Amino acid sequence: MIGTLFLRAGFLAVGLLTLLPFTAAQAEQRSIDTAFGDVVLRDTPKRVVTLGENPLDIALSLGVQPIGSVATRGSTGVSEYLRDKAGDIAIVGSARETNLEAVFALRPDLILASTGLSEDQYQKLSRIAPTIVPKGTFFEDWRINVDLYAKALAKEPEGRAAVQAVDQRIGVLKDRVKPGQVVSVLRWNPQGPFVMSSHLFVGQLLRQLGFASTAIADSLTEKPHSDILSLENLSRADGDLLFLGTLNADGDKALAQAKAQPAFSYLKAVRDEKVVSVDGQVWSSGAGPLAAGVILDDVEKALAH
Repeated sequence: MIGTLFLRAGFLAVGLLTLLPFTAAQAEQRSIDTAFGDVVLRDTPKRVVTLGENPLDIALSLGVQPIGSVATRGSTGVSEYLRDKAGDIAIVGSARETNLEAVFALRPDLILASTGLSEDQYQKLSRIAPTIVPKGTFFEDWRINVDLYAKALAKEPEGRAAVQAVDQRIGVLKDRVKPGQVVSVLRWNPQGPFVMSSHLFVGQLLRQLGFASTAIADSLTEKPHSDILSLENLSRADGDLLFLGTLNADGDKALAQAKAQPAFSYLKAVRDEKVVSVDGQVWSSGAGPLAAGVILDDVEKALAH
């Protein structure tokens, strides 16, 4: 009898020990609704790889230090505005192509990918670690991705706080924007300028501030930017305020040459001295609370003059 009781007690103890960690894991289990179906995650990830500026920006803004990411466009590292916070982060590819072997070597427990990842890439990456890909396009409300990545990282309160901080700052700046004030965002490449869509992240922030956009920027609902504009057509991108960015030295050189042309000096924003030079990486590729901070800093300076 005593032996039987001992055995029963032993089984009960083992059962309780097994149940306790299971219950703790269940408490942290969450299902993430992604572009390729639900991904179930347990516990807080500790080795995160981000494949794009948007997930890297959001992860860093939530206090998470990713161990790897891809290089931004026109660079061999992450965007300059993220470098200090990203620290000595491993580069696992470019904006165009991810190095799967480099990702595998980092032994991640979570991969945060950008919108638009192909299913083929997803299948390969998801064999390495759970992979989160946002639904929709780059034109979705930027807050959606903050919520998505924050849930995956078990940082939902921090995600809500980050969005709230951006909204609060916009609320303060909004009173300084004149009704009907038209803003234009241009990126200048070596081949010439193109207009950024008003439906992207930057455009969403500017619209929330109360700015109006140019007709050409509003028409870009399926492409992130226009075709290259000739100097003769540059007036289509004119506005009361013009934010103008480049990505590299070649772009800076092309812009300097353009400024010497009469067509550039005819722009209303140029005549009124309302052309503001900005970081082309942030203003055309950045997205997230940290990018919002840089963009709103630029807007605040522009409104002060």
